[in-house]
Amino acid sequence: MSRLQAWLADGPLLTDGAWGTELYKHGLAPGECPDLWNLTRPDAVAAVARSYVEAGSHIILTNTFRANAIALGSADIAQINRAGVTISRQAAGHGARVVASIGPSGKMLVTREVTRHDLTAAFSTQARALAEAGADALLIETMSDIDDATIAAEAALTTGLPVIVSFVFDSGAHQDRTMTGATPEAVATALTAARVDAVGANCGVGPARFVEVCRRLRDGTALPVWVKPNAGLPVLVDGRVTYDLDADGFAAYLPPLLDAGAAFVGGCCGTTPAFIRTLATTLARVRTDRAK
Repeated sequence: MSRLQAWLADGPLLTDGAWGTELYKHGLAPGECPDLWNLTRPDAVAAVARSYVEAGSHIILTNTFRANAIALGSADIAQINRAGVTISRQAAGHGARVVASIGPSGKMLVTREVTRHDLTAAFSTQARALAEAGADALLIETMSDIDDATIAAEAALTTGLPVIVSFVFDSGAHQDRTMTGATPEAVATALTAARVDAVGANCGVGPARFVEVCRRLRDGTALPVWVKPNAGLPVLVDGRVTYDLDADGFAAYLPPLLDAGAAFVGGCCGTTPAFIRTLATTLARVRTDRAK
């Protein structure tokens, strides 16, 4: 039994919700890099982490999504990552586990050529800093390309920590493929072969679309499945992006997601501590009903 499977001995676990949404409430400016706040505004980052623990998250992430050398250039990558874990660890206390976030490399946003060696070095440096700071596991999230995700996974696995790899499925006629055309079945097969500890889906679309994607991931692997949908679809209201599901509407999809095989459930863009609080109430009710 893997460490992640041991965590799940008592049933599915709740993760957290969106971080960027919450940091904007603390004054993060559009276009500003949230990861740098681990050093410049640790109080605000800690407030977000605490809010999810208090809402009922069994697992919280770290504010390190873009903290790699390709995306941030000459920034002090190790310091930013270590600070991110320290902040979440302090907020988690003894009530939650810390799964450290590793996002895409950002290679599409830089003008220079990015080689496989560059990717390996960037992901390795980030993963090592997160592990050394005391993360319980590593999450490679919001991926679209299987090759890049596999490179990141290989780097992360060298730390000895459990590794989760999560993709964005929001493309194709049925919104069931990644931007590069990968299906849930292809993702499940490739990442199982890479010997990661869990696979999943996050961002892109709302929970309605995630039910089928989750089922297809579950059918393609024996690994636990991680899901973090957006709060429905984005809507522009008075110049601001909002989402079309409230906390109750989002939580209504928890039973179908569990039936589809989800082991870890939380939220991505547009979700808040209120969403996690409602998910926690719904999960408790589901467990009681199914125990009868």
